[in-house]
Amino acid sequence: MASTTETAPAPRRAPRLSKVRKADPFIERELEKYEYPLPSREYVLQQLTERGVPLTLDELVDMLDIREGEREVFERRLGAMVRDGQLMRNRRGAYILPDRADLVRGRVEGHPDGYGFLKPDDGADDLFIGPRDMKEVLHGDRVLARVSGLDQRGRREAKIVEVLERANTRIVGKIVVEHGVHYLVPENRRINQEILLAREGRAKLPQAGQVVSVELVQQPSKHSQPIGKIVETLGTYADPGMEIEIALRKHDLPFEFSPAALAQTRRLPDEVREKDRAGRADLREIALITIDGETARDFDDAVFAERNGSGYRLIVAIADVSHYVTEGGALDKDAYDRGNSVYFPRRVIPMLPEKLSNGLCSLNPHVDRLCMVCDMAISAAGKIQRYKFYPSVMHSKARLTYNKVAAALYEKDEAMRAELAPLLPQLEVLDEIFRVLLKARARRGAIDFESSETRMVFNEQGKIEKIVPEHRNDAHRLIEECMLAANVCASEFLEFNEQPALYRIHQGPSPEKLERLRTFLAEFGMDLGGGDDPRASDYARLIERIKGRPDHQLLQTVMLRSLRQAMYSPDNVGHFGLAYEAYTHFTSPIRRYPDLMVHRAIKATLARQAGRTRKESAALDLDAIGLHCSQTERRADEATRDVEAWLKCFYMKDRVGEEFEGSVSAVVPFGIFVALDDVFIEGLVHISELGADYFHYDETRHALVGERSGQRFRLADRVRVQLVRVDLESRKIDFRLVTAESATTKRTGKTASDKARRANAEPVDEGPSWRELQGVVASEDTAVVPGGRRRTRKSGPTSATVSSGPADRKVASAPKKAKTAKTQAQTDRPKTTAAGSKPRRKGGRHG
Repeated sequence: MASTTETAPAPRRAPRLSKVRKADPFIERELEKYEYPLPSREYVLQQLTERGVPLTLDELVDMLDIREGEREVFERRLGAMVRDGQLMRNRRGAYILPDRADLVRGRVEGHPDGYGFLKPDDGADDLFIGPRDMKEVLHGDRVLARVSGLDQRGRREAKIVEVLERANTRIVGKIVVEHGVHYLVPENRRINQEILLAREGRAKLPQAGQVVSVELVQQPSKHSQPIGKIVETLGTYADPGMEIEIALRKHDLPFEFSPAALAQTRRLPDEVREKDRAGRADLREIALITIDGETARDFDDAVFAERNGSGYRLIVAIADVSHYVTEGGALDKDAYDRGNSVYFPRRVIPMLPEKLSNGLCSLNPHVDRLCMVCDMAISAAGKIQRYKFYPSVMHSKARLTYNKVAAALYEKDEAMRAELAPLLPQLEVLDEIFRVLLKARARRGAIDFESSETRMVFNEQGKIEKIVPEHRNDAHRLIEECMLAANVCASEFLEFNEQPALYRIHQGPSPEKLERLRTFLAEFGMDLGGGDDPRASDYARLIERIKGRPDHQLLQTVMLRSLRQAMYSPDNVGHFGLAYEAYTHFTSPIRRYPDLMVHRAIKATLARQAGRTRKESAALDLDAIGLHCSQTERRADEATRDVEAWLKCFYMKDRVGEEFEGSVSAVVPFGIFVALDDVFIEGLVHISELGADYFHYDETRHALVGERSGQRFRLADRVRVQLVRVDLESRKIDFRLVTAESATTKRTGKTASDKARRANAEPVDEGPSWRELQGVVASEDTAVVPGGRRRTRKSGPTSATVSSGPADRKVASAPKKAKTAKTQAQTDRPKTTAAGSKPRRKGGRHG
């Protein structure tokens, strides 16, 4: 092969610069960008550090030999460094280093009650921001702040010095009119400020109650409210589909493709062309099939299996999205911005235009499609002995569903077996592979939490008719194991060939969470193996031990909450939950951007192995891309929960006054959450409704205990409640306690605390309850909250009195008459979202 290497151009000669300017350690980099380079940012910081004192512009100009003609441009560079938080100016205009001034950079997190927190960029503990300082910023803004002391609860308090970056340009909310003044109440309750609405000319402002999107024309300051102008009127909360329109704008989800991306899509062919097949393995005669949910429309993966001696051959074919979505193009930019598809009830916001997601890239039946193949040889013991990746063209022989496969394989439905007769031998081989992979999973010690999920059934008007449990059958798990095998091969292939890529990482429990878990388990006479560094197998063994116990849901939830969230990163630290040393996402490039990047990395490796020249990719910041994709994943999950909470409130709004049976699903300092039997809705019983007593929240045991009565509320207790309030706008559901009875869970074994209680003749505490205070994304590679419930909650000041002790908060609960329950719930508690079991989204089988 002829060499394609070109003679490199001679390096540009540096302009005549002074000795000081030539000492810039980044002079070569600056020369590549500018013909007459300025001192680099790093050099400016270095000089300020060495001098150790604030310097004015004139002093910096003299020190760095800035020419007269460069002064204005140099001042602009310093201004950019100030905006980025690298520098700041003091009262006399001199430039200083924020670190030397004991300033903290970070992002603001607002709270509905008016205060907030500063999350430092360096990962240090959060700082409290009082209501007065929060008036000049909005949730998400980046700021420089000074630690001003400690608040009444002993938390470090921040004083905002400067706003570095504004996070909000558009805000969605409801119009309120008072005394002729129109203002917006933001839908995002973390934005506590009311936004004044500017009137343009003689145009009339929408009526009170309308939902609108406004563009901020003036950000908040110490002395003025934010001001916005209306750019879009959406309607009212009761309009069909409004819950999704609000969620899209509230969570800043891109939902319209750019003109450039749409133009690029139109230029793509409608079918696979002959030239697209060149250089690909032809698998069109192999009986590859897709197995998905009933409502699925985008098919990422197809499978084929056959016996191979004493073992098996498994082919997993994945849509070759990277053939059409090229790096750096308009489609690629839009896909990156979205990060993933978002699956709302009854509506999908796809990562790619429909022509690709449901057409050209989707592995639809009886049409040719391009794919990337993982071809595996698997032993009878479930070990992947060999694998190879290659591009291919395929022709799906059938589009099957989980229910059809389960009916044919596991329920032995004769009619379905007859319908699938030509494919039945292959399905039976797939089931054999599933069984051996499942055994290998058990030997590996992967964690397998039990979970229950729900599905919303809608009427013709698009509202919930009922909520039903959704059961995963073995057909779901069969496909999941095939996808896990392909993902593991992809990660091993990239790691072995030292190809940079995004890994799906999941770290083990932090020391603090592990200590809390062990303390909790000790109350039940149980322990988690593994010492200070437990493995997934230690969790798996404990889960097996607690199966069949009446309190296994409680124990499983506590174990789940000790784990961290999975995320994307170029630094492979393994996957704790699945017990893999390396793991990537390869199997869903239609709906996940990290999978698309993994495909590109595999292709780059194959090209390098074959000695083919390949266009060099632009230098990628994989750390930043991994963080972005992790954030878009969380963003999509939060938006979906928002929509589901609104739909559930709408479902319950006509049932105020009815009584329901349920179980305590969470205990928090301000009350208990109750999940209703057979309705799959969750709401709050505020602490003021628990009885005429002072209730203590025991942080260690996660229980609410009455000081005088000794009455205790904890997870899994059975209760009867009355629905007293449903608020569609804030997505809140409130209950009033009617009756309660303790759960019949028993601890086993003897603990030191048991002996101490007996010695002091105290009643035996049957164990604490647990509250999931932070969400974990449900997928194949993170644990699923039992019942599918996920909620994030930061408790803040309430109208109840709270003692200063962190683990012994005393909350006064005065007796209330039933007729005042609704009023009390409206005025006397922090708000909480209505939540419940999460309906299954398409593709949830492999994350």
